[in-house]
Amino acid sequence: MTRLRMLVGALALALLLAGCSSGGTRDDGRVTLRFQSLAWQQESVEATKALVEEWNALHPDIRVEYVQGSWDSVHDQLLTSFEGGEAPDIVHDASDDLADFAYGGHLADLTELLPKRLTSDIPPLAWQSVTFGDGVYGVPFLQEPRVLIADAARLRESGVRVPTPEHPWSWAEFRQVTKELSGDGRYGVAWPLKEPVSATLNLSLSAGGRLFHRDADGKLTVRFEEGDEVVPRTVHEQVSTDHSASPTTLGSGGSDTLPGLFAGTYAMVPLGFSYRQQIVQQAPKDFEWQVLPAPAGAGGLAQGVSPQTLSVAEDCPHKKEAVAFLDFLLRPRNMVRLALGDWMLPTGRQALADPALRTPEHGWATGTALAAHLRPAPAQSVRGYPEWKDKVATPALQEYYSGAIGLGELRERLEEDGNLVLARYQR
Repeated sequence: MTRLRMLVGALALALLLAGCSSGGTRDDGRVTLRFQSLAWQQESVEATKALVEEWNALHPDIRVEYVQGSWDSVHDQLLTSFEGGEAPDIVHDASDDLADFAYGGHLADLTELLPKRLTSDIPPLAWQSVTFGDGVYGVPFLQEPRVLIADAARLRESGVRVPTPEHPWSWAEFRQVTKELSGDGRYGVAWPLKEPVSATLNLSLSAGGRLFHRDADGKLTVRFEEGDEVVPRTVHEQVSTDHSASPTTLGSGGSDTLPGLFAGTYAMVPLGFSYRQQIVQQAPKDFEWQVLPAPAGAGGLAQGVSPQTLSVAEDCPHKKEAVAFLDFLLRPRNMVRLALGDWMLPTGRQALADPALRTPEHGWATGTALAAHLRPAPAQSVRGYPEWKDKVATPALQEYYSGAIGLGELRERLEEDGNLVLARYQR
């Protein structure tokens, strides 16, 4: 019986320890924090795990556990874990996914917790992307402009003017260049627009587009105005009128267009900055490529971005310790390591100035030259944006780009149907 009682007691203790939630304090006084990372590229995962190990070695009383998450399912996974009280203490996400979590009370307001070193190093525009109401609900740390990945040999042979961040193409010049680069079964550009909304809205800032307008009372409405027309009209005309853009790539993801780029079917592809890693890994050895800035318009080189973010769960019992870890993770030298691992740009000014991110190799210098022009994505603080995007904007833009509807019907659906959706979130 004595042995039985001992076994039962040991089993009960094991179950108790197994059931302890993260973010707690052990009997020995050590704090444990769960950090869910969405790093997925091998270099990025290795850099992030190495920094967690360095933190743990330096802070034996505040242990961080690395948890692997996925971009494919992060919104639904976080929503479920928040509502079930099982959320990680430190949350990796993107700024355009934070609004509902922030307004829903699931994320901690970091305004009084963030160190001055961090708040002063990251520019105010980047902080706007994580500010909802009067609170700051995350730290923006990596961002990705859209650029043109171009077949350098084909541009050189064509004799077209090659743009630079100082002298970019206008949208009209870009359209003309793609016509000159087309013919004999080849296209000047391939637009991978499987997810057309963010690409369209973010690039439209360069043409002066805003789409979402907030009045003096804070009410938000959709207005599809002259500046909002430039980018979708350019794409539509390249596909349907000029035949300088491939119609078959409109439903494709970015990676799907790379074989055609390497084969010479397309001279250019607008892609996120991080796609350079795939190109380095997959391109034939003799393929010459270069990074060009996206076209400019009335708004110059401005474009919208949704930075990757790090937040702290409201239910985390050790918020100060969690923020201390964020401060360590985002020190300038560490931010550079994360940026190199993800092939993206850091938000911090000191990290952005690092020579490793300003080399001409692989287009790093072009990317860093665009950093000052990046703005929070137009839909950043729009409540109801996911529903508006899925039910209204995505099908409307897909039909417009394919030629199924005209510009007038696109405007009508974005405005009338869109405002009906957004109105439900503003009652």
